[in-house]
Amino acid sequence: MSTQTTAQKHTFQAEVQQLLHLMIHSLYSNKEIFLRELISNASDACDKLRFLSLTDKALLEDEESLGIWIDFNEKKKTISIRDNGIGMNLEEVIENIGTIARSGTKKFLEQIQQDENSDTSLIGQFGVGFYSSFLVAKEVTVLTRKAGTPASAGVKWISDGSGEFTTEEIERTERGTEIILTLDKENKEFLNNYRLRGIISKYSDHISLPIMMLGEPEKDDEGKVVKGAVAEWEAINKGSALWARPKKDVSTEDHNAFYTSLTYDPEPPAVTLHNRVEGKMEYISLFYIPSKAPYDLWDREQRHGIKLYVRRIFISDDAKQLMPNYLRFVRGLVDSADLPLNVSREFLQQNKEIDKIRAASVKKVLGELKRIATKDTEKYASLWKEYGKVLKEGLVEDADNKDAVSKLVRFASTHTGDEAQTVSLDDYIARMPEKQKAIYYVTADSHQAASSSPHLEVFRKNEIEVLLLSDPVDEWVVSHLTTYEEKSLQSIAKGDLDIDELKGEESKEEAEQQKEAMQPLVDKFKSLLENKVKDVRLSNRLVDSPACLVADQFDLGGNMERILQAMGQDAPDTKPILELNPDHSIVKQMSVDSDTIEDWANVLFDQAALAEGASLKDPAGYVNRVNKLLAS
Repeated sequence: MSTQTTAQKHTFQAEVQQLLHLMIHSLYSNKEIFLRELISNASDACDKLRFLSLTDKALLEDEESLGIWIDFNEKKKTISIRDNGIGMNLEEVIENIGTIARSGTKKFLEQIQQDENSDTSLIGQFGVGFYSSFLVAKEVTVLTRKAGTPASAGVKWISDGSGEFTTEEIERTERGTEIILTLDKENKEFLNNYRLRGIISKYSDHISLPIMMLGEPEKDDEGKVVKGAVAEWEAINKGSALWARPKKDVSTEDHNAFYTSLTYDPEPPAVTLHNRVEGKMEYISLFYIPSKAPYDLWDREQRHGIKLYVRRIFISDDAKQLMPNYLRFVRGLVDSADLPLNVSREFLQQNKEIDKIRAASVKKVLGELKRIATKDTEKYASLWKEYGKVLKEGLVEDADNKDAVSKLVRFASTHTGDEAQTVSLDDYIARMPEKQKAIYYVTADSHQAASSSPHLEVFRKNEIEVLLLSDPVDEWVVSHLTTYEEKSLQSIAKGDLDIDELKGEESKEEAEQQKEAMQPLVDKFKSLLENKVKDVRLSNRLVDSPACLVADQFDLGGNMERILQAMGQDAPDTKPILELNPDHSIVKQMSVDSDTIEDWANVLFDQAALAEGASLKDPAGYVNRVNKLLAS
């Protein structure tokens, strides 16, 4: 005998209310995808039950075949989407439907609020696909029961999307979930057999589970329904795993449709890699690189790239062991014929087969990127713009593939003069003068700061190319990529700069004479700035600026210190080296006996700090000194 329970009223989490408000007020540009979202959720629920039933057959109860059933009622204006998957209990209903726990939701809300014309058909990326029901429905009812629980543990959830929902426990013999949408007048177009079948064919044809709809009842020669004829359920999707078909039988349109169903991205992928491996190991990999970077690309904890299947059976939604973090933009799946079905997280971490699949998959992706970079530079430039900063992480994280990744990285350069990162290390080496021994670079917190660095002056004068590195990850990149093709990478802002091989003998003699003449001034600066600098010396890298700061060879540079401080980490307490330009008029006119020499020393130090993007510890003191010198 069932026990009657009182319906309880709840309020949506604040972010859900905002989301519903934005969707219901027509921000969503493509309403038909509500069905894609609900079918995808139903498929996931069935996959989860199938996986759990491997270790607990009782969860299947007396119904082992899994599927999805879709029906509509024109008179009642309802559409029903039912599955016999894992289902939910009361706590899970409230948690999964009443709240949004994923970190991307706030980002999503901010994005669509900033641009009211934006196409929010990417909603599925944010884990809120269920709420697309309210695009077409004035009321949504959810009937569900979790597999393995008694019939009395059924749950009924109802909401009109206005900000509240009610739940109550009900008697429900069927396991799984049924979602009933009561459509509003504006969306009655979806109460049509042909329309619903078209949507399913467009978005969900690949789903391996049968998606069932009622067929037409038998009719006589005059087109009338035969008396007593009953419509029967029929599968309307192909139901075959796209990745299991021969490559030649899968069209670009098939891949695009499957990619959209997999990622909820309406744009076709930029790269498709469909590969079957046979021999000692048997598996199929299907990888896509999106045309545009996912919204959460920089959230290293949010991983939903590679799905794992074993003999077409879904195992994991995010097999992190199959793709390294720096390739987290790759979407797709791996279907193995060799792995056991009872795969655990610990198994994935320790399995040699998984390691081999991962290694081969990484090489496949990097190899394809190398091919594109060689054959289609315009396309690669587009991909680099979206994913370049992430790909650079591979030079730090993936020692095994560092050589391959180093061939792919691109940088801005003084050769091109613009901000676009288009210069490869091979391009740089091809343009190097014969006597040049190192690949020179400078790091800064912006392209503007890098391109205007005073450290570049002697290089521009001698027409020597310098790489301009302004991505935060670049500081870690150059600490790991110290050589390339037997050429060392050298910062022009660290250590002694040795470009004597590019100068004539006459220049070297002049430098020695200047050093001897300016030594008293250098010694004076050392004594005046001993608390601020490690050393003071004459510079061979300056042309137009009077002074600059450089780091000692094995110290952190100023830019790296600022990055660590911005991350809340303590940087080592190191002092920079001040270099003076002996050819600059200000330096030439200085006298060690002048009353203003101390002011000049501090002003030149502060100016050098400002030139490399640092902030002054005593800006008021700097202003006072400059004013004093101007007045004198």
